[in-house]
Amino acid sequence: MATSTQLPPGPSGTSSQRAIGWVRKNLFNSWFNSVLTILAIAFVVWIVPPIFEWAFVKATLTPSIEACRAVSGACWGFVNANLRLIIFGVYPYDEQWRPLLAMVILLGIIIASLASVKYPRLQKLVLPMWGLGIPAIAILMWGGILGLTYVQNSSWGGLPLTLILSTIGVVFAFPLGLLLALGRQSHMPAIKTISVVYIEVIRGVPLITVLFMASVMFPLFLPEGVSIDKLLRAQIGIILFTAAYLAEVFRGGLQAVPRGQFEAGDSLGLSYWQSMRLIILPQALRLVIPPTVNSFISMFKDTTLVVIIGLFDLLGGVKLALRSDPAWTKYYVEGYLFAAAIFFLICYSMARYSAYLEKELRKGERR
Repeated sequence: MATSTQLPPGPSGTSSQRAIGWVRKNLFNSWFNSVLTILAIAFVVWIVPPIFEWAFVKATLTPSIEACRAVSGACWGFVNANLRLIIFGVYPYDEQWRPLLAMVILLGIIIASLASVKYPRLQKLVLPMWGLGIPAIAILMWGGILGLTYVQNSSWGGLPLTLILSTIGVVFAFPLGLLLALGRQSHMPAIKTISVVYIEVIRGVPLITVLFMASVMFPLFLPEGVSIDKLLRAQIGIILFTAAYLAEVFRGGLQAVPRGQFEAGDSLGLSYWQSMRLIILPQALRLVIPPTVNSFISMFKDTTLVVIIGLFDLLGGVKLALRSDPAWTKYYVEGYLFAAAIFFLICYSMARYSAYLEKELRKGERR
């Protein structure tokens, strides 16, 4: 005799009724929450209209001081007039198509790499894309060959510098942090001690100190006539600093993996590295996706600190634009808001991808 499967009842009522029910359940379910909701609505009504009016209604996009002085709203003309200086810094004006193309290549590689999670066919192309893309970006930025004018990296700046520092920082800090986490859990005293000392020392000082040491103090210890590029020193400092924080994140993931998983690898006759690669690390890394991406976001924002060693990232580009003409100085708010919008867009995209990645990797799990 055939049996029928009864489906669970769906939500009753119209969409408006469900919305009203949600509001009552979540916003007005007690007198205290009701008061907080009313106060929050009143604050939004009080603060949003004036900001919207200043930013859009009474604002101007005309790139002239006179137009900005004639309005009472935001002077987006400052950003319009100095956009290339903000985005590209002091990179030679006629050659700025090169960092623009380098950014497009870099973002294309990053997007393709992230999309490979959903589209497995792209996974075989990820390493070749990075292998060809990084040299192409270096050629575009430095030049000196293929008829391109040589540009010292002291002239790099703006958004391209921010993206390069953060991307290379992620690429190299990730495996280094993983090795440090494994080293801290090692049963070999020497390796464990070195890992612990490194992690605790680096985490015990701020990034600005690491950058200052890399830029000012480190050259004093080099032999006479030997020098290391300032940008390279800053990049290494960012990598070493980020790796120490990632190491603790990864260590938390390793400790969260049940002990039985380690024993399963041993029972299968797998070596230490085979067990880690095939059993332990896939589980541990999946568990720590949120804190890992949080470290990436923090590192991305911390690249603004390179301004203290004479490198002008996106935020430094805004400062250069403000100094380019004293008349623009009073419009610093618009410049920093523009930079903040770019930082927010990139950081928010990273956060959303993190949530998407968690969801994708949890498919097939028992609920």
